[in-house]
Amino acid sequence: MNIDLVRSFEIFIENFDSFMYGVMMTVLFAIVGTVFGLIIGLLVSGIRAIKIEKTDSEPVKVIKKIAELIIRFYIFVFRGTPMMVQAIFFYYFFRDIFHWTHLEAGLVIIAINTGAYMAEIIRSGIGAIDKGQKEASRSLGLSNVQTLLYIILPQAIRNSFPSIGNQLIVNIKDSSMLNVLPITELFFQTTSIAGSNMQFIETYLITALLYLLLTSLASLALNLFERKMGLAKAHVEMCS
Repeated sequence: MNIDLVRSFEIFIENFDSFMYGVMMTVLFAIVGTVFGLIIGLLVSGIRAIKIEKTDSEPVKVIKKIAELIIRFYIFVFRGTPMMVQAIFFYYFFRDIFHWTHLEAGLVIIAINTGAYMAEIIRSGIGAIDKGQKEASRSLGLSNVQTLLYIILPQAIRNSFPSIGNQLIVNIKDSSMLNVLPITELFFQTTSIAGSNMQFIETYLITALLYLLLTSLASLALNLFERKMGLAKAHVEMCS
């Protein structure tokens, strides 16, 4: 079957505002999901990094153990189920409690879903840090929480930056799953346009190219930022 590229361009021009609104919403979901997902991931990883100590009282040990179980369950559920299913389930489950809109529910769900993946990314970053640094910080009088905040997590974020950036790209594509609520992101807009003109191949070709453009721009921006971080790190090492 032939693709009419001229007709694709005409459809894009005719529905330019709709496509751009879909792009804007897709970028919004990707950025919000990644930023707040990273915050959730840092909190979850930070809690997981606080181990049970022999000197802890029994109530503290119980609290830490319960927190560990809750975190493991959260990561297990949100990494093991599709975001599309999560969106439908949690929207309707909490609709009468929060009285939230489709947009609000979508932003919360993509952030919580991303948080589960970020937690594992940060955990890997923490695992790559030399354990001697923790012992050195303890010898300097820093508490476990201070060591985590000022020594461990900053390095874990730097170590995990490529994976964190990759999650942004994943969110650009996976935000299309939220059209089930429905939310007028790029895929939802495309479905509406294709349903009205009945030219599915030409319409979805535009969307494929727009997604490709968004992910390519995100990759380029992340690569440039990572290079600057590398240059800044090298400069600090030379000056130290």
